[in-house]
Amino acid sequence: MSSAQSAAQSVAQAKPTAVIEVRNLVKRFGKAVVHDGIDLDVYRGEVLSIVGGSGSGKTVLLRQIVGLERPTSGTIRVFGEEPRRLSAAQLQALRNRWGLQFQRGALFSALSVIDNIALPLRELRALPDNLICRAALLKLQLVGLSARDADKMPSDLSGGMIKRVALARALALEPELLFLDEPTAGLDPMASDDYVALIRELRRELGLTVVMITHDLDTLVALSDRIAVLADHKLVAAAPIAEVVKVDHPFIREYFLGERAQRALQALQQPGQSAPSAQSAPPARRDAAPSGEA
Repeated sequence: MSSAQSAAQSVAQAKPTAVIEVRNLVKRFGKAVVHDGIDLDVYRGEVLSIVGGSGSGKTVLLRQIVGLERPTSGTIRVFGEEPRRLSAAQLQALRNRWGLQFQRGALFSALSVIDNIALPLRELRALPDNLICRAALLKLQLVGLSARDADKMPSDLSGGMIKRVALARALALEPELLFLDEPTAGLDPMASDDYVALIRELRRELGLTVVMITHDLDTLVALSDRIAVLADHKLVAAAPIAEVVKVDHPFIREYFLGERAQRALQALQQPGQSAPSAQSAPPARRDAAPSGEA
């Protein structure tokens, strides 16, 4: 093999695999534009966090990716497939490869903890019920809860326990891809830290790719490999946080360079360095996202 071929092979091996590919995405509700030409990749094994102001379309983007909303135009591919072009059976097979945790858990109030977790497995009708219960119990223990919690009802659970049960249900089908919508919203600081540590451990042990919507800076800094910033109907940045804070955009300056953000960003700093500030951060082009992303 020539040196040129070896170099090309090394580059190909080093290039990350895109699990999600969003191209020229446009979403309108009547005359209201939510997204106007968004390009975004999510790479296998990473944690990508989506942030933006109120009404920027974070949840709408997530709903389009998982097929709960149809784009006005543009394409979305997940694992190389376009959900809106699949048959019902093909779409269900694709959906089995991801798990989704809703913001408030969305547990079924009439079902016990174990039955909430077992529900995705029962819908497949592929296993006897005793095996489904055992699998659900293992998922319950995986998220840090015990068998004593299995027969509790959602009304008996704390906010942190609801999040964990919802996460166990999202993991019921052994997904490769995990979507988290405001995973630490409503939790006290200690419960939030514990939950972040759990996500970090599960991501490492299960090899998950994670797409997360969050407004919490501590969660953002602790978990994210890259951050996608939505503003002005566009994707204004998609990069590691150290690069995002250099992008010259009003939302980024307000969100990432304020006093509270400065405290969270200390986790990124090397000894002797200071956190970036609105005064010290060098301006960067708005299109400073990596190649292939807006």
